[in-house]
Amino acid sequence: MNCSGCSPIYPIEGQGTLYLRPNSPALLEALQTPGRHIETSDDMMWMHFSNLEAVQSLIEEIVQMEPTLTHSLTVQIMPLYEKASNESWISLSMQQSRFKHADLVTIILEHQFSSHMQPIVDASEQIIGYEFLLRPSDHGKSFSSYELFEVARATGLHSFLDRTARITAIETSAHFLPQGVKRFVNFLPSSIYNPEYCLTHTFEAIERLSLDPKDFVFEVVETEQIQHMSILQHIFEVYRSRGMSVALDDVGAGYSTIELMNRLEPDFVKIDRSLIDRCDQDSTKQQKILRIVEMSSRFGGQVLAEGIERMEEFEFCRSIGIELAQGYYFGKPSAQPPDGPYSNTLPSFIE
Repeated sequence: MNCSGCSPIYPIEGQGTLYLRPNSPALLEALQTPGRHIETSDDMMWMHFSNLEAVQSLIEEIVQMEPTLTHSLTVQIMPLYEKASNESWISLSMQQSRFKHADLVTIILEHQFSSHMQPIVDASEQIIGYEFLLRPSDHGKSFSSYELFEVARATGLHSFLDRTARITAIETSAHFLPQGVKRFVNFLPSSIYNPEYCLTHTFEAIERLSLDPKDFVFEVVETEQIQHMSILQHIFEVYRSRGMSVALDDVGAGYSTIELMNRLEPDFVKIDRSLIDRCDQDSTKQQKILRIVEMSSRFGGQVLAEGIERMEEFEFCRSIGIELAQGYYFGKPSAQPPDGPYSNTLPSFIE
């Protein structure tokens, strides 16, 4: 099987073909102009173009038409002589966004990004793993991860970006980390339509690189409300069936509520940095953190405090039984571990 998020995505280069679906007689009539050749089939129509400017002009022309002609329209742009596929159709607005944000779309399609690693430590301040975070490539164009994912959503590329970012993290971990070191890798549930199929790329990368599935923790990072809990639970089941662990990010803020945590019962519970910030001085935050720790213990979830920037925050978290921590106090995201290919010691400015 296949899906729109997993099918190949072609950059627009030189000549090609613009496909439109469905085949609407009214739209066909509106597009007919002297010298323009439009071909049709029962369910679609298509036009060849000679350069990028020509297809952009075609899209803009269609966007300006009456909504009654275009409200159900989907488009697909393929290299010349490539036929339209069954899965790669996107909305007119998504295609327009791909032109509008061409620079960021190029970064996504050409994988112009890398994975940086931020250390995760245990209660004795020993590094036990790293979280992998998307960053610009060396000497590549600058971008913010948030902006890149927002553009990916608007352009229909968020599944593609999420998948390639996961694989980049896995490959980076293989280069720098030995077996036994945890690798926390983010994923967007909304990018995974069918876990058994959409996650095969992830599992194949781990197998191809001869990595131990037990070293991987896949964590949910989702700024939007999770609409279908059963789908996310199924994603967790698929990861766990392959010997991997799962984590829920930003617990205590936004949509990562304690109720959500109790329903999902993740292996790792990451407390949001907004609760950790100055928690040693705020009794209200302390009560919320304590509640998360108590609830996590009921299903055996390991708690991780995110955003530690002060020793006092770490000491409070450690005093109430939080086993793991992460934050600038222990190290910022970097292209490789602190002291070379791998080190389980903290940077010298902390020791």
